[in-house]
Amino acid sequence: MKIHFLGVAAAALLASSALSFTAQAAAPESTDPIRIVTNNWTSQVVLANVVGQLLQKMGYNVEYKSSDTQLQFTALAAGDMDFQVEVWEGSMAESFDKSLAAGAVDYGAHNAVTREDWWYPKYMNEMCPGLPDWKALDACAAKLATAETGGKGRFVGPPADWGKHYSERIQALGMNFQEVPVGQAATLWAELQAAYDRKEPVVIFNWTPNFIEAKFDGEFVEFPKYEPACLSDPKWGQNPDAVYDCGAPASGYLKKAGSKTLGEKWPAAAAFLKKVDFSNPQIATAAAMVDVDGMTPEEAATKWIADNEATWKTWMN
Repeated sequence: MKIHFLGVAAAALLASSALSFTAQAAAPESTDPIRIVTNNWTSQVVLANVVGQLLQKMGYNVEYKSSDTQLQFTALAAGDMDFQVEVWEGSMAESFDKSLAAGAVDYGAHNAVTREDWWYPKYMNEMCPGLPDWKALDACAAKLATAETGGKGRFVGPPADWGKHYSERIQALGMNFQEVPVGQAATLWAELQAAYDRKEPVVIFNWTPNFIEAKFDGEFVEFPKYEPACLSDPKWGQNPDAVYDCGAPASGYLKKAGSKTLGEKWPAAAAFLKKVDFSNPQIATAAAMVDVDGMTPEEAATKWIADNEATWKTWMN
């Protein structure tokens, strides 16, 4: 009786394994590589590699394609790239919406909630009473002035290809500030670390989810509340002659995007990618593996997969 039970159990296990193998073997509807977009910030590159390594587990060929943050949407609409794992509302909504109208596909939202905006370390609350209100920051502009900006406050902005409109916001709100964009995200953290160590005033571009929130104590500057009309209707907001007189969405979406070709050529992969869903803590942890622990994005992706098997297996069902 015991032997019979083990035989049945073994047979069931073999059948299950065979079904699993058959499903994986049948998955690559085409041997052409699925082209996954990579950008120039840590979490995106790690998550792109997580998705790519999981697709490879399913038997697919994968190719990583580096792209400008805004031009990637033209490439997705044209079918020159196939999948983007991080579409941020605050910086990409306009380009994303245009790409959908041109043929790209919305692959759904992550559980994660995002924010991208001006950010400062909390010790500045004593230097600039009234923070985090943007008017209090503007009144404190002289304390953030440098030789580069003259008498204006210095805002350390994101890389230019991230598509922000902070210079336009400064003009629309009449702020006594100047944006100084960095060339890469790592420079933002170097600027922050240097000021933090000396407890000097600094205002940088930051976002969440991000490893920074676990390492530094700070807050986002509170600008006039975002409304979509702020981006297109000059009559909206306090400046009737300008757009961008508001902050970024405080609870923005994080979506995924794909090419039309993706669903047509690799339907099983497309079904999997629509289920991919990262949370704020998962994304922050993925970024910290690289920016804090010193791993490569590929190593971080492999570790993330090993640590989160229960999560990604639900995406493959």
